[in-house]
Amino acid sequence: MEPNETNRLLKGALLLTLAGIASKILSAGYRVPLQNLTGDFGFYVYQQVYPILGIALVLALYGFPAAISKLKTDFEAEQYPISFRNFYFPIFVIVAVVNVALFLGLQLNAHPLAQFIGDDRLVSVYQTVAFIFLFIPFTAFLRGVFQANHQMKPTAYSQVMEQFVRVLIIIAGAVIISKQEIDIYSIGKVAGIASISGSIAACIVLIFFMRKYRPPLLHKASKTSVPWFRFLRKLIILGVVASITHMVLLIIQFADTISLVPALLNYGLTKEEAMVAKGIFDRGQPLIQLGTVLGSSFALAFMPAVSKRNLKQQFRSLCMQIESGLVIGFYLAIGATVGLIMIFPAANILLYQDSSGTTVLQLLMLAIVLSALSITVASVLQGLGMIKRTAVFIGLAFLLKWGLNLLLVPFWGLLGGSIATILSLLLFCILVLYSLKRYIPTLSLLRKIKWPAFIRATLSMMLYVASWNWLLPNPDEVARTTLLLIVTFISLTGGGIYMLLLIRGNVFTQKELAMLPFASFFIQLTKEGNKKHE
Repeated sequence: MEPNETNRLLKGALLLTLAGIASKILSAGYRVPLQNLTGDFGFYVYQQVYPILGIALVLALYGFPAAISKLKTDFEAEQYPISFRNFYFPIFVIVAVVNVALFLGLQLNAHPLAQFIGDDRLVSVYQTVAFIFLFIPFTAFLRGVFQANHQMKPTAYSQVMEQFVRVLIIIAGAVIISKQEIDIYSIGKVAGIASISGSIAACIVLIFFMRKYRPPLLHKASKTSVPWFRFLRKLIILGVVASITHMVLLIIQFADTISLVPALLNYGLTKEEAMVAKGIFDRGQPLIQLGTVLGSSFALAFMPAVSKRNLKQQFRSLCMQIESGLVIGFYLAIGATVGLIMIFPAANILLYQDSSGTTVLQLLMLAIVLSALSITVASVLQGLGMIKRTAVFIGLAFLLKWGLNLLLVPFWGLLGGSIATILSLLLFCILVLYSLKRYIPTLSLLRKIKWPAFIRATLSMMLYVASWNWLLPNPDEVARTTLLLIVTFISLTGGGIYMLLLIRGNVFTQKELAMLPFASFFIQLTKEGNKKHE
């Protein structure tokens, strides 16, 4: 591959990463005003459909586009003639058939699913949400065509536009529902309509780029027969199974969707109390999502594309980069986890207007470090070709979460739900780390962590935040605007102290710091940097 082409691909991958981070921040951020406007019950309704919508969006954004791109690369290597008739049209048909099947499956089973969950009023909500699958073939196909031709900008722009339109409609719908006192279950239908509208907006952006770039679709067709079964198998494995890594938190949330309310009923709550409690429990999801994005996105940014081939060619250097990525993700995720646990009593009131579920949600924040680390490792395993194994591990985590909800929640309530989440993610983390260790025996995460500097930085941050918690008045007695300033100040300064002590403790190499924004500033903060300037 030419250097210019390589640079273009790297820039495209970085653009996709930045678009993904921006979209995830939007996705996590809008749920706070949503809960404020509709209350914990409205948040419960929304969260009962969010995992399905999230899975659909992952398929349209990561799964099928990546599969189409990979298929084109593989078939070109085999000298297979790439034309609209031989390649693109069959691919579109297969993606459409798969998604129509998903649409019909949800439409026809909306009533049994709602009954299984224990809320018959969700039937029409699920039937509305099902329509999102009819739009996936168009956005996924167009993104796949661009990515197959190494054009990442259309995917990045369409992703941000899709998320922006979706968030705008959901917030507008929540405002109307709260002001007009419309049936609260309408927020679920609004979520479905918002996702469909976002997909339409993404299609418009992609068509604009299609007219601008005109990717080569209409090559002269040959009489080569179409390998329909091979296309189907590859799209299922690469498009559906491989994208499961991006769905880890969604799949764990789906286990809560189908089991938490019935388990809370067995705990002794009334039906309405159980639904509100589920809404309170789901307050933790946006914060887990943000912390996970912080840990896993930056960790993966430090790693090159990992594959069996380049691992054999550059074994030592790639192992070092994988270790560096995992350790950086660990540092960032631990910082986010500990910081959120310490500041959560104030943050809960600031974000959600009361202190309900604070202890349960503080425990739930441990999911951040487990999910960030396991998602990073799972991405490496997928690069090494362990797609099916990773999917099996996620399936086991889902089953464990489901089973533990049914076992623990009837005795301990929401606390049991938090423990179930932590244990299921812990299982997934152990399984992926064990698999990576077997493939790369020299890998040693524990040895790479600089424990004295890490412990010093963590304890210092904890002491700093605890001091402010002791000095400041009760968050219940502080105006929300004032509380926003306080929480923002403590978060930024606490995080700054943590990062400063890590950098001063030389936990990052000069090469790692050089990859960060404002690299020269961070390098000067290190002891080596200071010695050089003496």
